[in-house]
Amino acid sequence: MEKFISGFNQSFIEGDRWLMYVKGIGVTLEVAAVALLLGIVLGVIVAIVRTLHDQQRPGQKHALLEVINKIAQLYTTVIRGTPLMVQLLIMYFVIFANTRNAVGVAMLTFGINSGAYVAEIIRGGIMSVDKGQMEAARSLGLSYVPAMRFVVIPQAVKNILPALGNELIALLKDTSLVTVIGVRDLTKAAQLIQGKTYQALFPFVGIAIVYLLMVMIIAALIGVLERRLAASDRR
Repeated sequence: MEKFISGFNQSFIEGDRWLMYVKGIGVTLEVAAVALLLGIVLGVIVAIVRTLHDQQRPGQKHALLEVINKIAQLYTTVIRGTPLMVQLLIMYFVIFANTRNAVGVAMLTFGINSGAYVAEIIRGGIMSVDKGQMEAARSLGLSYVPAMRFVVIPQAVKNILPALGNELIALLKDTSLVTVIGVRDLTKAAQLIQGKTYQALFPFVGIAIVYLLMVMIIAALIGVLERRLAASDRR
């Protein structure tokens, strides 16, 4: 029991080490939040490009759209086909080798990575909406953009929300990889404390519990949003 208490004190209490965990949580959430926003922006752009391409009528192919679509396909293929850690290492040690802003590089890398997955999620959601919805909207005089905005996308959002929630959860957990470029996130805080105290149990089990709690909170919030959307459908 004394060994247990001593290990707990060394890992969390002595030297106000709990503050390192708190600061690490802040960095983790900051990277995840900014990366998600960037990923959604990139994902929406790529999804719209690919959807526009797929919805072209036979014999009416647009040359510029064909080129942009090929670029979008290449982006999603490369990003989804290579490990996130490798992408992070390339961004920090190759592309931005002269920068010291490791947090900024992490945000950009995670955002670019997330964008590829979000693009396919959004594209799948849009394509899942019955084509008759678009045709009905166009028959009522709406042009393509308003029809997408007011008819198709609201229905697609309900289909893609669970997948977007899973992407956010995966992104939050993947932020632990930023330790490889020296970012002092939650995982790095545990590593630093373990290196000082030689106590592995409390730091690593502790951050595992913190990650679990954050994921549970996100899952609960997504569940509430899903229920509200479902309730709006019944009205």
